[in-house]
Amino acid sequence: MHTEKRERDERPNGFYEWVQALVCTVLLIVLTFTFAARVMRVDGPSMRETLQNNDLMLVRGMLGGTYRAGEIVIVRKAGFNDGRPIVKRVIATAGQTVEIDFDAGAVFVDGEKLTEPYVRELTHLEEGTEFPYTVPEGCIFVMGDNRNDSDDSRDPALGAVDLRCVIGRVECLVFPGVSADSGTRRFSRLGRIS
Repeated sequence: MHTEKRERDERPNGFYEWVQALVCTVLLIVLTFTFAARVMRVDGPSMRETLQNNDLMLVRGMLGGTYRAGEIVIVRKAGFNDGRPIVKRVIATAGQTVEIDFDAGAVFVDGEKLTEPYVRELTHLEEGTEFPYTVPEGCIFVMGDNRNDSDDSRDPALGAVDLRCVIGRVECLVFPGVSADSGTRRFSRLGRIS
């Protein structure tokens, strides 16, 4: 008789602990994907061939973080691209000077020509920013890898991106979108971001 009563008393505590563990797990997942990392989708062709339209990427949030040239980031600026996030590559950081020779298609940072094996085509499209351009403090200068089909920091509407507008850095490719050239998903691209 005492054993039955003890089992009934322990059952609600076990159920409560199970619910508490489930709630904590869900809360941890929500906080992780809200602040630390999230999966985002590429929208458009501006990063071809590095990233395709509809690729799913893992993005690590970096509140107040620092970014280096060459990293791929997600930015959102009110009034640009209808406020939707865009994915771009960091070309220069605060204090650096960007110069673009549109005839030669070459990009220079602090007088040095960038080696850019990731670009789809050389940079011939001007969008209105006056060069040379020195990146202000607390900002980064970003461009798409598909330079002639990318709205980026060359457009005065975006310009240098305030670090507070950076959602995070792209860490890896989670699921490939359909390649614009072949019409297939290339799973060999998984995980790679360069």
